[in-house]
Amino acid sequence: MDIQEVKSPKGITAWLVEDHSVPIVTIRFVFDGGSTQDPAGKEGLANLMTGLFDEGAGDFDSDAFQVKLDDAGAEMGFDAQRDGTYGSMRMLSEQKDAAFDLLTLAVNRPRFDQAPIDRIRAQILSGIVANERDPNAIAQRKWLRAIYGEHPYARPDEGTTQSIATITPDDVRAFYKAGFARDGLHVAVVGDIDAATLKGKLDQVFGDLPQKQALAPVADTALKLGQQVEVNYDLPQTSLQLAFPGVQRNAPDFFAAVLMNEILGGGTFTSRLYDEVREKRGLAYGVDSNLVDHQHSNALIVTTATRSDRAAETLGIVRDVLKKMVEEGPTEAELEATKKYMIGAYAINNLDSSSAIAATLVELQLDKLGIDYMQRRAALIDAVTLDQVKAAAKKLLSVEPAIMIVGPALGGKG
Repeated sequence: MDIQEVKSPKGITAWLVEDHSVPIVTIRFVFDGGSTQDPAGKEGLANLMTGLFDEGAGDFDSDAFQVKLDDAGAEMGFDAQRDGTYGSMRMLSEQKDAAFDLLTLAVNRPRFDQAPIDRIRAQILSGIVANERDPNAIAQRKWLRAIYGEHPYARPDEGTTQSIATITPDDVRAFYKAGFARDGLHVAVVGDIDAATLKGKLDQVFGDLPQKQALAPVADTALKLGQQVEVNYDLPQTSLQLAFPGVQRNAPDFFAAVLMNEILGGGTFTSRLYDEVREKRGLAYGVDSNLVDHQHSNALIVTTATRSDRAAETLGIVRDVLKKMVEEGPTEAELEATKKYMIGAYAINNLDSSSAIAATLVELQLDKLGIDYMQRRAALIDAVTLDQVKAAAKKLLSVEPAIMIVGPALGGKG
């Protein structure tokens, strides 16, 4: 896949993959910041703001803007994640001028009118209220507080009933002004558009934004491990979650950790956890482990759910699998098979649509992996040795994890 770096006259940089086989253009972009920038007492501000960009911009109120989007045959969406505020648009290439005009208005002149704020706020509030009765949602909030303490990652992205109620249009405008600036912007474009045309569109959409973001500093944080969080509910199924240290995306042992995790529980139907918990004993429908990579914290998380009367047994099996991985590591055969799978499956998992390609390119920019990363990736994976994977297992899995148990109190600890 040919990825071009396109730089506009006003200095906006984007990665472009031209594809003229289908008359569609997809753009995805992110501004650094995200929900970690929610001020204390205004949690949920980023999430609320991202619901408003298609609710009126420039001279068009909410209804008029929605009609214009429909007329242009364009899909536009914004989303607040922990470390960034994401936006995207898919458009028909023959109507790209009208679509980019609307995106320009949304990015530069969002209205943040009171009526749409009140409507989106009401939608978010109904979700928060519903979650207040959901054992798993309650547990997740408790879990985040336990492992992240006072860090912004501990706060619910959607906010609380109290914090959402206090947010004003001025709060939204101030948040937008602090984050929508060029030095924190990353852009990817895929589809039926050439570099020369894209340069003009980049300047149109982003070229007049302020140069510098005004973000509050966010500290790096280590997970608070070695604790057991129990959320007792009389449920037929018990959910189990274990948190271990993770690995930074730019760490030298990143791929060793990725390969180890894939063998441990990352492979849906081939992992050791799946084999021991599901295949051999039928204790759960699914069990997996994931490396979670945030800008200020990393983790390896193991999750499963099982019949409540088998929860202690299941937790014991999971811990035995983890212990064996630490003591013995994977086999050479497991490592070779996993390398082949990870190299071969990358395109299927990450590049199967224009939206997926654009999303992947933005993440590569955020991770500072370079425009040639896809060409280098297979060699980086192939170069990992069995000893390096064993070392990664010892480094990440030797510590006492944080464990969350959601369900009836365990008869015996795992």
